[in-house]
Amino acid sequence: MYYDHIEKNRYMEDAVNQAHLENAKIFKAFSDETRLLVLELLQGGEKCACVLLEKVAVAQSTLSHHMKILVEGGIVNARKDGKWTYYSISRDGCETASQLLNEITTVRKTKRRQVVAIKNVLEK
Repeated sequence: MYYDHIEKNRYMEDAVNQAHLENAKIFKAFSDETRLLVLELLQGGEKCACVLLEKVAVAQSTLSHHMKILVEGGIVNARKDGKWTYYSISRDGCETASQLLNEITTVRKTKRRQVVAIKNVLEK
């Protein structure tokens, strides 16, 4: 019985840590000036990686790295068409980021956000 309690607590801690890792991916997407420039360019609509490469003064591999972070954070959608990848801003991802920012900056008496985060991880 005692070990079951310890195991349950460890599982809950892992779920909280996983939720924090997922949330960090979202904010990592916004934490670089190159990625912010890319988002600004995508405000005009979907763009091919080749167009972004022309407008952003970085190497192709560097742009790919930045796009991977934006996609993993859910902020940008990627669509393959032949050998090219097209990127666009994800409305759902941006809404999620906005809601998350609001949640983590709202002062509360309870730890409701942690409970919701744990539920989300456990449902996956």
